[in-house]
Amino acid sequence: MIVSTVQPPREPQPVGGNVIRRVALLSVHTSPLEQPGSGDAGGLNVYVSQTARHLARAGVEVDIFTRATSSALETATTLTPGVTVQHIDAGPYQSLPKEDLPAQLCALTAGVLRAESSRPAGWYDLIHSHYWLSGHVGWLAAERWRVPLVHTMHTMARVKNNHLAALDVPEPTTRVIGEQQLVNIATRLVANTDDEARELVDLYAADPDRIRVVTPGVDLDVFYPGSRPMARTALGLALDERILLFVGRVQPHKAPDVLIRAAAALVHMHPASKLRVVVCGGASGGTEYGPAALQELARSLGIAEHVTFLPPKPAADLALLYRAADLVVVPSYSESFGLVALEAQACGTPVLAAAVGGLRTAVADGESGVLVHGHDAHTWAQAMSDLLQQPEVLMRMGEAAVWHAAGFSWALTTEKLLRVYEETVRSPNSVPTLL
Repeated sequence: MIVSTVQPPREPQPVGGNVIRRVALLSVHTSPLEQPGSGDAGGLNVYVSQTARHLARAGVEVDIFTRATSSALETATTLTPGVTVQHIDAGPYQSLPKEDLPAQLCALTAGVLRAESSRPAGWYDLIHSHYWLSGHVGWLAAERWRVPLVHTMHTMARVKNNHLAALDVPEPTTRVIGEQQLVNIATRLVANTDDEARELVDLYAADPDRIRVVTPGVDLDVFYPGSRPMARTALGLALDERILLFVGRVQPHKAPDVLIRAAAALVHMHPASKLRVVVCGGASGGTEYGPAALQELARSLGIAEHVTFLPPKPAADLALLYRAADLVVVPSYSESFGLVALEAQACGTPVLAAAVGGLRTAVADGESGVLVHGHDAHTWAQAMSDLLQQPEVLMRMGEAAVWHAAGFSWALTTEKLLRVYEETVRSPNSVPTLL
């Protein structure tokens, strides 16, 4: 059976004893120090950074291993007391598309093993790898160190390939095979939602007894409700416009083009309306598709003057942007969770999201937002129109959104992770072996 650790909102409880003293987190393809919203930096970066911080607060020492992308980086960088980012030399000192990183897995693995070799035996109690590339580094390290391997996919090739956008490129067979090997070998698989757990079973034949569901959280100290007029004034946005907001990497799979096309249809439906579409994000790694392509699309549809493009923003500025919006739009073709949707709701802004994957958990359909089936632009335009013409409904949803988001926090996420870690290290046959 799949074990879900999703619980009603409550304050974190102390985790017993010092069963877990030190953990190695692996995020080899993207660093928690990078700004989410462009390249390969996104929700995974936030997840690793936030859970590491809260593990440290619980008394666990954390090393995060990632690939060095600049010679100016220190080998070891303190993220927060108790959390150190370890930069591993592997390939050129520059960003590499994650599609090119399989060739660096040997170098990354050697670097991780070398870093641990200077420690006393038994230094790490457990490895938690994030994304399939990290999982293959963790696989060998866990076998060498004789510790369990906990793995989180975050996204899966078979899921993405089943929900491709028109301009998307299918994930390669190399990744599919690599993910299947990790499903077979990992001591525990941590899924973000029950939907993701079912996908692991249905698409990868994962053993349900080794899956644990732990939902991600949101930083409620940063993302909280505030004055919309004040937020708009601070950002230089008009007070009398209806603002639709997209936040994230500009890539086909995130479907920002669906928003642009729907906005064009909405302008046609209500030509006198003062509509503003704000796209906050940069181009994704390994693709030429980015803001320039969206700008050209907006021009071709005759709504260029209605669309504003902003670069990725740090969390505090992003919270202001969420508060400034009437509606946050998340039209992705698939999402393992959808942190943007949760952050927006924590700021009191309703979400219009695709009814896919983790978004079905992140958004309370009909209460804190609306889930849309399919990606037809006119369907999305009608959903936007229905909400924007009912300000009282939007206000009620905004209030419900705050309560819904309050049930998710990184402290609760990390508490549940720690319980998974403790259970894992106590279980028999917890160390992976090479196939």
